[in-house]
Amino acid sequence: MFNRLYQAAVATLIIAVAPMVNAGAPVDKETFERISAAMNSPAMGLSVSTVSTSDIQGMYEVQFDNGPMVYATADGKHFLVGDLFQVDNGQFVNLTEQRRDGERLAKMEALDEADMIVFAPEGEVKGEITVFTDTTCFYCQKLHNEVPELNKHGVQVRYLAFPRGGTDSAGYRQLVGAWCAENPQQTLTALKNKEPVPVKQCDSNPVDEQYQLGQQLGVRGTPAIITDTGQMIPGYQDADKILATLGVE
Repeated sequence: MFNRLYQAAVATLIIAVAPMVNAGAPVDKETFERISAAMNSPAMGLSVSTVSTSDIQGMYEVQFDNGPMVYATADGKHFLVGDLFQVDNGQFVNLTEQRRDGERLAKMEALDEADMIVFAPEGEVKGEITVFTDTTCFYCQKLHNEVPELNKHGVQVRYLAFPRGGTDSAGYRQLVGAWCAENPQQTLTALKNKEPVPVKQCDSNPVDEQYQLGQQLGVRGTPAIITDTGQMIPGYQDADKILATLGVE
């Protein structure tokens, strides 16, 4: 549905003003209802989730359920799709991505680590990444081979499930099997190494919830790496690049 929106109205906004102090603050009930009434579109499956102030006076950040954030006018009759940049001493600062980073970080911090499959370093944790993964994904398998090197440098790797083929796929069943296993770390590693391993199924697993969370955060493929600052790195990176991004030696 949103592919059509992007094809119809893709825009990148660049402003040369200081951000508003209250940018990102929730709007009052009247403003929310006015913009929602104008922008909700059952025919396209669009429903407004939140409306917040933006860095541009007279425009608002509008977040759709399971969709991207757009910038809309006060009456909700016009909107722009794209990232908002601020020009700061000749540098372009992506304000929209900064907002996404904060939202992702808040959601990561709200998760229960007991619901993840975690590969922790033996000593001090110097950095952390959270990875949406799929056992059937080649680059997820390749990234998993970097985990020992990351652990060696003190980086903790936390896995969340994201079956890229959906909930009726081999990847989904394998991920459920990993999360339901007596030794999830060992089972996940074996599955990514394409080793034969019994795949146990159980009802009490977080795979569906984590898959939905990934969709809400804009994950479109795997691996999707989220750093301890909320930055999302789509796709594979080797250990050296991840360590550099985290500032870990």
